[in-house]
Amino acid sequence: MKILLTGASGYIGGNLMESLKEEYEIIAVSRNIDNKEDEENVTWKEADLYSQLDVEKVMEGVDIAIYLVHSMQPSSKLDQGTFADKDAILADNFAWAAKKHDIDHIIYLSGIVPDDDELSTHLESRLECERILGSYGIPVSTMRAGLIVGPKGSSFPILHNLVKRLPGLLLPAWAYNRTHPVALKDVITGLTKLVTRKPEQSESIDIGGPEEKSYRQLFEETAEVMDKKLPMVDVPIIPIFLSKLWVSVVAQKPKEMVYPLLDSLTHSMVMKEENYVEGISNAPTTFKESVRIALEGELDQSSSSGGGILQKKDLEKNDVKSVQRIRIPAQWSIEDTADYYINWLSRIGGKLINTSVDQNETSITLPFFKNPILVFEKSDERSYEDRLLFYIKGGQFSRTDDGGRARLEFRRILDTDEVLIALHEYEPTLPWFVYTLTQAKVHLLVMKAFGFETRLLADMLGSKYARYVSSPHAGRA
Repeated sequence: MKILLTGASGYIGGNLMESLKEEYEIIAVSRNIDNKEDEENVTWKEADLYSQLDVEKVMEGVDIAIYLVHSMQPSSKLDQGTFADKDAILADNFAWAAKKHDIDHIIYLSGIVPDDDELSTHLESRLECERILGSYGIPVSTMRAGLIVGPKGSSFPILHNLVKRLPGLLLPAWAYNRTHPVALKDVITGLTKLVTRKPEQSESIDIGGPEEKSYRQLFEETAEVMDKKLPMVDVPIIPIFLSKLWVSVVAQKPKEMVYPLLDSLTHSMVMKEENYVEGISNAPTTFKESVRIALEGELDQSSSSGGGILQKKDLEKNDVKSVQRIRIPAQWSIEDTADYYINWLSRIGGKLINTSVDQNETSITLPFFKNPILVFEKSDERSYEDRLLFYIKGGQFSRTDDGGRARLEFRRILDTDEVLIALHEYEPTLPWFVYTLTQAKVHLLVMKAFGFETRLLADMLGSKYARYVSSPHAGRA
């Protein structure tokens, strides 16, 4: 059996690969494999998961695909867009490729989802990715975990650093919310067991240790294992945004990682009976024991999930990723959206911006420039009903080498009226500091203005349609 393992260079992915490689053939995928070497049953392949073409290539001949991807960290020198929107693109690329290659089974590691009516952006994104992965008909086994306790990763190193560096703790109200901590080794065991499952439809399985605990108890028991006295005082009036600031500073973790995680602390994340599977959900390792195991390893002060960290060679490249989510009228197709955008640019630009379309090629021109500033070529081969792709083939504002992959795409999210407009691997010709102060800001402003207009149109057309269908004359010949 051949297994595709994304996030293989990350902490969880690396441990899972060690667990699987004795019995299975592993295709280990990473954005950068310069320092990776193939070994028995392990073949490394390089892929940018934002490229649907890359994902399709590495997934060829695979039976099971494991998705351990998160976009909390930037993957380009300039990264405009939320992690939730970028995660939606990554999940959709993965699910599309799985459908194209008729993969048997997708395995996904996510977080426990509470029953609250309103979820944090982080948990909402995790749930959206779960739905996207299952939207093309491939059965998805989602393992939902609370706080994973291991020497690297994201959540536990933050908790450990707070206990280690602070003389005491002022506890906000969220410290009494509850979670089901689980040892890293039990998560790896659970994921390994999922490989042997053959579900006919998608399933969600919660996993947690023997006891649910409040975050205050996690602080207390971590301090006990570290043999440290840690006085605590309840200050329930501390708002979550202040918690984000001091946790990020004290834990010495980037805000892109800390802020979404702390937003999720406003919920209690405990296992549900309907998501219980004997032998997987009931992780045996206690929290204290999992902390002892974690402290015996090296707690990496700069650890991450490995999903989006910029490598040295990335920093040498002045590339841009920009992703915005807009709402469109329910009647519009993706083709309608792209056509409206092209015409809208000319309309709002007045005499400053002009767009012209010649078959599959779209050019954008400005006064005082002899040649177009940007030239887009529609890719019929890479476009389909819910996705329209344009390659940036030239223009005075774009650095386009032969074989370059700068591109603009319009992509529908699930079966909704939400569309992602994404710019990938774009390299401007302007000096970088000039670009970031001018063209980059203009692009973001234009996209927000376009999203504002399409939302107004969606509301207006939606209300007209609602009045029509509620009319007593609707549907009469």
